[in-house]
Amino acid sequence: MSGAREFISVAREEIGYQEGFSDGHWDNDNKFGRWYGMNEEAWCGMFVSWAADRSGNGDIVPRYAWCPAGVEWFQDRGRWSAYPAVGSVVFFGPGGGSHTGICIAYTDDEITTIEGNTNDSGSAEGDGVYLKTRPRKSSYVYGYGVPDFPEGAVVADPDWRGRPGVVHFGEQADESDIPAGGDTSSRPADREEDRKEDRDGGTPQGGDSSRQVVIDGLAYGPGSSGEHITRLGETLVRAGCGAYKEGPGPEWTEADTESMRRYQEKIGDTGADADGIPGPRQLARLTAEYGRARTVTVREGDTLSSIAAANDVPLSELAAANPQIEDPDTITPGDVVTLP
Repeated sequence: MSGAREFISVAREEIGYQEGFSDGHWDNDNKFGRWYGMNEEAWCGMFVSWAADRSGNGDIVPRYAWCPAGVEWFQDRGRWSAYPAVGSVVFFGPGGGSHTGICIAYTDDEITTIEGNTNDSGSAEGDGVYLKTRPRKSSYVYGYGVPDFPEGAVVADPDWRGRPGVVHFGEQADESDIPAGGDTSSRPADREEDRKEDRDGGTPQGGDSSRQVVIDGLAYGPGSSGEHITRLGETLVRAGCGAYKEGPGPEWTEADTESMRRYQEKIGDTGADADGIPGPRQLARLTAEYGRARTVTVREGDTLSSIAAANDVPLSELAAANPQIEDPDTITPGDVVTLP
């Protein structure tokens, strides 16, 4: 059986493997090079190729030892992206020619990889197979080859949304987001919505016009109510994403949907991940970043502009976080201003 899970599983089992050691140094003697027929050479690409072959993915991942050949293979097939994907082949260095590995997860800031011929410091000429965490936006990351997995690909690239065989999960994903399997060549948008509900752990309620999710026992979305909805709205206002003319309040309104959508887009989510209905990860990030209000008490001579400058926040976000202030040029000493 082939697929992203199998690809990652086979690679994961090799973490801790080390090449030969002789005459006081590592010597590039390894089973991946022997399998490839080019032993005692740099073997990061041979490791990826071996894992693809052993997992039944040899037809959708190239057999390569020279990293630029792997880059070219994916680019020629239209399977290349500047964004990470779960189970994608990541290439490092100028032109992708320095090093390669398998991306198994990503967040806004980091990628998690399994790499051969590296070490604790992340060298491109190391001694074994390692699980690594690297900066996602580093200039050392050249790009990603995305195999055409039979169960569909979990990608961060917004331009890939709607492509047959793609499930889009926005700015962070891991192995748990890999679809269970099946043909993804048709109705990609519908399948993305189904996957989003599965991933969010949300329980859909009502019809299509009233999609609702349940997170940690609390309902969010049209038809939901409670003090947690008020708290969510207040947090969205602090994030500078409030779309409220009145409130926020305990009943979910269109303003809650629009405010949540603004936040989702603010953190880089698109498509099905920016529909105005929160997912667990989005809610956790929102709460962590804006859950506690930061406030400033207005002093004589203060203006909204001076408070924004003093606290290094954009004036537009400060104004959005304080909808009660109708005239930004008129604030009164003693007033409390919420910082986004």
